[in-house]
Amino acid sequence: MRAKRYVRTWLELLPGITAAALAVSAMPAVHAAPVPSPVALAARTSSSRPSGPAPPVPAEPPDADAQVPAVARLWPVGTRPSVLRAWQPPATPYGRGHRGVDLAAAPGAPVRSVAPGRVSFAGRVAGRGAVAVELAGTGDPPLRTTFTPVRATVRKGDEVAAGEVLGTLEADGSHCPTSCLHWGLLRDRTYLDPLSLLPSWLLHRAPSRLLPVPTARRQP
Repeated sequence: MRAKRYVRTWLELLPGITAAALAVSAMPAVHAAPVPSPVALAARTSSSRPSGPAPPVPAEPPDADAQVPAVARLWPVGTRPSVLRAWQPPATPYGRGHRGVDLAAAPGAPVRSVAPGRVSFAGRVAGRGAVAVELAGTGDPPLRTTFTPVRATVRKGDEVAAGEVLGTLEADGSHCPTSCLHWGLLRDRTYLDPLSLLPSWLLHRAPSRLLPVPTARRQP
């Protein structure tokens, strides 16, 4: 009697179980998304980066071979002063070097413009007197000569001729072991060798020397 009851219960539940099984089998299969490999992730990341201009290249060091016209008509101090330290262009724009030449001169010596131009600065920089002159007819932007330490006797905007006195050499402010004039040359922000302003006849000319005057022999 009990067995008949169990059979009857199973037969009553069988249609529901069959319907549930059919419903589950009819559901669409859900597939897990594949995990990309590290190589694929790297390729996808690189391809998603914005394609813009390349980063700026560091500025080049000052050009030592830039064309400089030999427009100077005299040395800024003296007749043929000794060069205590030559121009040494730095390897990089902010590297160490010597951006000019040091010319031996005594304190109080007159400092002259080496060529015609216009005074672009006359004042003090870091406690030292300085004068800058834009040289006429040297292009755009023009060449600019600088002189330190100098007590200026000219003002910004003054027109000066070759040989005109710009000021006098100061005793204080020199970076030389002895008194000297620091003479610089720039075109815009590029430092150049100021000695290239001098023509060869002036650059290599020896200082003048007085020779003994021969005396005439007396006739016997």
